[in-house]
Amino acid sequence: MAELHNLDPNRPNLCVSLRTKNMFVWSEDDPHHTHTGVFWCLHTQGPLGPDGQLAEPGNCDNSERGCHCQEIAVA
Repeated sequence: MAELHNLDPNRPNLCVSLRTKNMFVWSEDDPHHTHTGVFWCLHTQGPLGPDGQLAEPGNCDNSERGCHCQEIAVA
């Protein structure tokens, strides 16, 4: 099971392709809120990134990960 600090979506250097359901619900920031750990990769539309590793903040803040994106190219 992932450590809770790995689920913090406020980590620096997160991949811009990481998504969480909280991104689509407007609400006031609650410091007591615990993150559910429901994350997915925009490229695969699933819980794994293109490299087959888990898409979660603790893994997706590493710019050395081959699929890490700083920006999304818009066609």
